[in-house]
Amino acid sequence: MSGDAQLMLMIAGMHLLGLGCAALLLIPALRQGPNFPKGYDSGSDDDGGHGPRRPPERPDPPRGGIPLPDAIPARVRLREHGRLADRLPRRERRPARAPARRPVRT
Repeated sequence: MSGDAQLMLMIAGMHLLGLGCAALLLIPALRQGPNFPKGYDSGSDDDGGHGPRRPPERPDPPRGGIPLPDAIPARVRLREHGRLADRLPRRERRPARAPARRPVRT
């Protein structure tokens, strides 16, 4: 078998495999009946309809007072261009420790 024939056979096989997978996915979807939403009118004028929808209920008012009463504001606010490190105060350096004394050998 030549290289061209093998290539064509491989392409045809991949297409058949893809069609088979697509058919396996479509068959269950086509077998189920149509699921109409609740209150669906099939086009007949016999039942008079349901009338207009009600407006949604108003949400409950917020509970409590000011939101987040225990929130702590930020130490620094950046309103201009710059770095945060330039706005924060520097930490104090720890005091230098005296070196440990070595025992004197006698």
